[in-house]
Amino acid sequence: MAEEKNQKNLLKKKIELKAVCEWVGEGSRVLDLGCGRGILLYELVRRRNIYAVGVDSDFEKISLCMKKGVSAYHGDIMDMLSTFPDDSFDWIICSRTLPELENASEVLLKSLKVAKSVAVGFVNYAYWRNRLSILFTGDRIVNEVYPDRWEASRPMNSISVNSFRNFCKRNDITIKREHFLRGDWETPCKFAPNIFSGYALFEISKDR
Repeated sequence: MAEEKNQKNLLKKKIELKAVCEWVGEGSRVLDLGCGRGILLYELVRRRNIYAVGVDSDFEKISLCMKKGVSAYHGDIMDMLSTFPDDSFDWIICSRTLPELENASEVLLKSLKVAKSVAVGFVNYAYWRNRLSILFTGDRIVNEVYPDRWEASRPMNSISVNSFRNFCKRNDITIKREHFLRGDWETPCKFAPNIFSGYALFEISKDR
């Protein structure tokens, strides 16, 4: 079961990488917040020759990053961001990290100062199957979008495509690009992403 879950997570990382790799320019300076085992950074180094730095609160995952040759630091994301002056990076990647942060707004606003562009990816809480499950059963569905039952899941912020867009509007944040995938995490979602996308990826920036 654990091996199957790891394989699914690896597939999701590869799908994220395909989109992010199209956005990140050759030789860019990239900071990955919640870098995990460094899969995304490692592939970006290999494909785009980036300067890569990661940060994660899980020491074991940081060790795995180091084994891949990826520079990564163990610690609090906000503390790490505070050590960098403005415009230290071309990109900050926040891939499926935002829902787990207690200070998500603070992290995002600081990231927009430290980097010229920020890539934000998250599971869309407003996905239609989840809505129907809550409506008819009163319980969250278990599927590709939400693979774990509540007792096996960490506390999370429930972010939807529309709620993120509204956050950007309230804070004068520019959404430069959007990329949506359906519930299989592979098929592009071209219509009504707040309902039909299982995963959302945004490129955002803020005028200085």
